[in-house]
Amino acid sequence: MRKFLVILDDSRECLNAMRFAAMRAANTGGGVAVLSIIPPEEFNHWIGVGDIMRAEARERIEVHFEVFAKWMRDRQGVDPELVIREGETLTEILAQITEDPDIGVIVLGAATGKKGPGPLISQLMKSAGTLPIPLTIVPGDLSKERLEAIT
Repeated sequence: MRKFLVILDDSRECLNAMRFAAMRAANTGGGVAVLSIIPPEEFNHWIGVGDIMRAEARERIEVHFEVFAKWMRDRQGVDPELVIREGETLTEILAQITEDPDIGVIVLGAATGKKGPGPLISQLMKSAGTLPIPLTIVPGDLSKERLEAIT
C-alpha cells in the first residue's frame, strides 16, 4: 500500500497537509504515515533532565497526533500511523523514506506569510531533484472545500 508521508509540527499549514494526505489516501486506497521529529538540541541537558524532556515531547506529539488521527479515522476511513524520530529534520525525513519502502509521496503544507513557504520546504527544495519520491506542496490557505475538490 502506498503511503503519504506528512510531517507533524506546530505550524498552521500542517493542517492542510494532513487533510490533503488523508483525502488522497482515502480516494486512492493508500495510507498515511505521520512523522514528527524531535530536534536534538532540545535534550542537551543532564541525562535525567533530558530523559524527562524527551518523554514530555513524545507525549505532546502523541496528543497532537490523536487529534488528526481521530479526524482521519472518522471522516476519511484512514488509520494513520505515527512515527517519532529524534535528530535533524531533513536527515530523519530521508531516513524514514529509506526505511519504509511503502512511502510514495511526501506531503507538506506551505506557509502563507511573507517569509516564504517555510524552512522545511526551503530545505527540501534544495534537494528536490534527488529525492527518491515526489514532493507535494499544499498551499496553506486552501479551503477545506477546495481540498476536497482536488483530492
